Amino acid sequence: MKPRPVAPSLVRSRIALAAIFCATAFSIVAARLVDVMVFGAGPRTAIAAAVVHPMRADLVDRNGVLIARDLPVSDLYAMPAALWDTNEAAHNLAQATGADEAHLKAVFAPKRGYILVQRGLTPDRRDAVMRLGLPGLNFEDGYKRFYPSGRIVSHAVGQVDTDDHGVSGLELGLEDRVRGPRGAAPIVLSLDMRVQYVLEREIQEAARAFHTKAAGGIVLNVRTGEVLALASMPDYEPNMRKLEPGDSIRNRMTQDVYELGSIFKIFAFTQAVEEKTVRLDEPISIGNGLKLGHYLIHDFERLGSTLSAAMVFAQSSNIGTAQIEMRSGPIKQKPFLRKLGLLEPLKTELPEVASPLYPRHWEDVEAATIAYGHGISVNPLGFAAAAAAVANGGTLIRPTFLKHDEVQNGERVISEETSRTMRELLRLVVTDGTGTKADVLGYDVGGKTGTAEKAANGSYAHHQLISSFCGVFPINDPQYLVFLMLDEPHGNRQSGGFATGGATAAPAVGRVIARIAPLLGVHRNDTFAAANP
Repeated sequence: MKPRPVAPSLVRSRIALAAIFCATAFSIVAARLVDVMVFGAGPRTAIAAAVVHPMRADLVDRNGVLIARDLPVSDLYAMPAALWDTNEAAHNLAQATGADEAHLKAVFAPKRGYILVQRGLTPDRRDAVMRLGLPGLNFEDGYKRFYPSGRIVSHAVGQVDTDDHGVSGLELGLEDRVRGPRGAAPIVLSLDMRVQYVLEREIQEAARAFHTKAAGGIVLNVRTGEVLALASMPDYEPNMRKLEPGDSIRNRMTQDVYELGSIFKIFAFTQAVEEKTVRLDEPISIGNGLKLGHYLIHDFERLGSTLSAAMVFAQSSNIGTAQIEMRSGPIKQKPFLRKLGLLEPLKTELPEVASPLYPRHWEDVEAATIAYGHGISVNPLGFAAAAAAVANGGTLIRPTFLKHDEVQNGERVISEETSRTMRELLRLVVTDGTGTKADVLGYDVGGKTGTAEKAANGSYAHHQLISSFCGVFPINDPQYLVFLMLDEPHGNRQSGGFATGGATAAPAVGRVIARIAPLLGVHRNDTFAAANP
């Protein structure tokens, strides 16, 4: 049977439809090629692009000063197969982004896949890349944490990783709160950047003057528990992804524990006053040392044959303090220190907190040495919290890095009467004892010096010291505590050659108090006001 002829008009229609179909198909393919070659768009799985996380909330100090903020940035990827000249592209991209040119040339050479060129490009660098007009580039939007103050308060605030997750400090400790909904309200910290700057400056000056190995300090509100400043030296730059020579990310105020020496006598005397095992005016014999078994306890310098109990504290006699502690003994000493929080890990928003170290077997010798700060190691922030309880009227506080203006209603650990007596003793240290260089006219500073030999090879190194001072002001109505510690200071002409806490740390604390008291609204006492109308 002969096939029927197809009408010419129908043939033309079929050809037109086929042409339209082909043109459409080629247009889609061409558009896709342009999309891939010019704009670099492709399947996300093929690019292995970074996921855009919700912005982290701002961190601000108690006065609203910005401490940390997420800024919009871009991660840049390139498809080497789309580049006309990979070496030239590598050179131009390195210039525009700060990436390593040699590395880009090496990874571009195979002309396969997508290559990460640089993370965290700021808007101006992204614009510089766009002006190059290169094909095969893709930008993935994200955020980068920025710390406007740089090294200041770096240890307390911490850092985030490249994916904007907290990895240290408050960035990690407050992770659940910081990673809230996009646009969440700023998180207000207890820190005061004015106080932080003063503390860091004075620590740096003291560390430089006495050639220390390390140093650190704390400013604490003794009633609310708020940490107004915390510094650890050496510090680091949180905006950088690498440490400079000499930098350290270790927070010595919480991550390390120390035998703090005589500053620990605060607790031995607090216990004795609370338990009424000593009268402050009674004479204590200190002339011949104190022998306990095979151990002979001695003082740093000869203080005569007898001192009143009050002057044992003011002049920091190990011999006298050990005798007073032995009246209570290890059975009572251990639970008393536990009640002050000195035998438990500190609970605060910072995740990097070391646990205290103390003897498993706690007998008479251990009780005597712990009384003057040897044989027990605590982190400085834990010490400061316990000392604050002694000064604030007798209630335990938990240090906090969040703004909290209300007075903490913590557990009562000593009576108000005992706290009042201890404040008198702390003031005596500054007026007539080892801490006279911490006195600040008009602010009635009270405090205690500490000088501890560092443990080394099973004994103590006589010339490797931890020197410290804890100051409280105004002592009649305590509001703030300032603690400063120097690791292995060396005496100089200014200190008379001494490297003790009274000669090195006490003057620095005095300078800190003199500078921050006006900032914090602490008024000078009436006597000063009357003399300076």
